[in-house]
Amino acid sequence: MLKTGSVDIAIVGGGMVGMATALGLAKAGFQVAVVDRARPEAPSGEPDLRVSAINRASERWLRELGAWQRLPTERLGPYGAMAVWDKDSLGKIGFDAADLNEPNLGHIIENRAIAHALWQAAKDQPGLTQYISAPKAMALGEREAWLTLEDDTLLSARLLVAADGAHSWVREQAKVPLVFRDYGHHALVATIRTQRPHDQVARQVFLPDGPLALLPLADPHQCSIVWSSPPKQAEALSQCDAARFGQQLTVATDTRLGSLTLDSERAVFPLTMRYARDFVRPRLALMGDAAHTIHPLAGQGVNLGFGDSQTLVEVLSQAKERDPGDLKLLNRYGRARKAAAQEMLAAMDGFRWLFAGNNPVKKGIRDLGLNLVDHAAPLKKRLLSHALGLGLQSHVSWNR
Repeated sequence: MLKTGSVDIAIVGGGMVGMATALGLAKAGFQVAVVDRARPEAPSGEPDLRVSAINRASERWLRELGAWQRLPTERLGPYGAMAVWDKDSLGKIGFDAADLNEPNLGHIIENRAIAHALWQAAKDQPGLTQYISAPKAMALGEREAWLTLEDDTLLSARLLVAADGAHSWVREQAKVPLVFRDYGHHALVATIRTQRPHDQVARQVFLPDGPLALLPLADPHQCSIVWSSPPKQAEALSQCDAARFGQQLTVATDTRLGSLTLDSERAVFPLTMRYARDFVRPRLALMGDAAHTIHPLAGQGVNLGFGDSQTLVEVLSQAKERDPGDLKLLNRYGRARKAAAQEMLAAMDGFRWLFAGNNPVKKGIRDLGLNLVDHAAPLKKRLLSHALGLGLQSHVSWNR
């Protein structure tokens, strides 16, 4: 039997960015539906391989939504400093939370923990309905959008939001053109155990074949790693025995944390830049990975998505009398978030070019640049403030 529902805004994708947006809009007084195949499970046991570096702006947004308070504190990995260096050279730079009078620079948190905390916060939120199903058909009309789910529910909404990931079904159905480029690298992710304590310092070393990040977890001797390298090298790293992998990892990191050993399975996935030509259309908005994916070089992907979430909530909340699916209104969101994504994509491309390979000219430029910035306190503070998202202030007024 056909079931029907009508809401102000329907969001496809109940992951971190989608559910954050749903919570924000519901708190602002909108009737919201979230559609996803399954609810995230609470994290347990060993850390998941997929983690995110949540900056201060994203933490603040999650606190406003009531989700941060639900995160298991024993699984939060705060980091108060960052150390970045170029392999086999003198180029290095360091950042410290104390430079901005902040308690930390961010937290390393499992994606599943964040998603679960958001779903828990959404359970009792008035105006928010969760549909555990998948979409099978959609249509964008002049006054409404329609979504048919696999359980035969028919939803109508004034605005449809695509938050369903890099391979977005909604984006494909709407035929939104996509610009994409293969970065020519695969990312290997794993959890490792360190001989020396990580001291809550996030580390990144630029190797000739790509960057390697060590992200401190709650356990003082555990880090999550993201090792970016050409596909054949990434495959070899994923297939070699654990002892050999640990040896290569220890050498790559200049033994800064002593001997490193594998503490989990290894996973490898290709790195691709994606950028939707249109972030908004009449009755449609794209956000998170459905709108853009970037290189994990600076760990800013999910923070960029949370920025999308906060901006859309602010735009719609400040114009409650307007139709949320009106293109003129949605363009306020689209312009702001396209600019943010373009800036981040350009920065990542510049970093990738500068830190790739052993070209002596590039090596000299980056060594000089890193050391100059490291000794230029005002510039370091600006870079650090930008990375932490501290320029993004929330102006949301909850109309409960």
